[in-house]
Amino acid sequence: MARYTGPSCRLCRREGQKLFLKGERCYSGKCAMEKRSYAPGQHGQGRKKSSDYGLQLREKQKAKRFYGLQETQFRNLFEKAAAKKGITGENLLIMLETRLDNVVFRMGLASSRKEARQLVTHGHFTVNGKKADIPSMQLKAGDVVAVKEKSTSSPKFKEIKEMTISTPAWVTIDTQKLEGKVLSMPTREQIDTPVAEHLIVELYSK
Repeated sequence: MARYTGPSCRLCRREGQKLFLKGERCYSGKCAMEKRSYAPGQHGQGRKKSSDYGLQLREKQKAKRFYGLQETQFRNLFEKAAAKKGITGENLLIMLETRLDNVVFRMGLASSRKEARQLVTHGHFTVNGKKADIPSMQLKAGDVVAVKEKSTSSPKFKEIKEMTISTPAWVTIDTQKLEGKVLSMPTREQIDTPVAEHLIVELYSK
């Protein structure tokens, strides 16, 4: 299935909550969810009672859209999470959080996951001093993410040097060096993505 290229705000409206897909716009009054919080389409304002399957499906779709994954990518990641020791749902969220594109976003080096994915693909970052241009690359504790020296002069990253960035406890960022580090693997309590992961596990376990 091809990547979705339609309006990002339509996805937020479909899920009934902000997915923060457009960076700063999501925090402003221009956000579509502030104006039209109902689902898109002709019957978006109608009441619909969801079945258990419907709830599970919506939760999976919401997680996919939060992190910008396609169905095959998401399913493959779930299977890897299920094969690991521990709670499958938590393993899944941790693996989603430690993707390179998400870590770049969490470090404040991009205003959205979509922008982070684009910056990574265009080769603006290194991991442990080596070129890294694969958004799905899984990071681990101790990995250092840095903006490539050739990219530090771009207006995007010059602006970041002037910012004060708040990061989750499991990553850190030095805005002057444009360099961040994964301090530890995130715990479920440190992941603020509003996803009920147990519903996704139930869906794929059918």
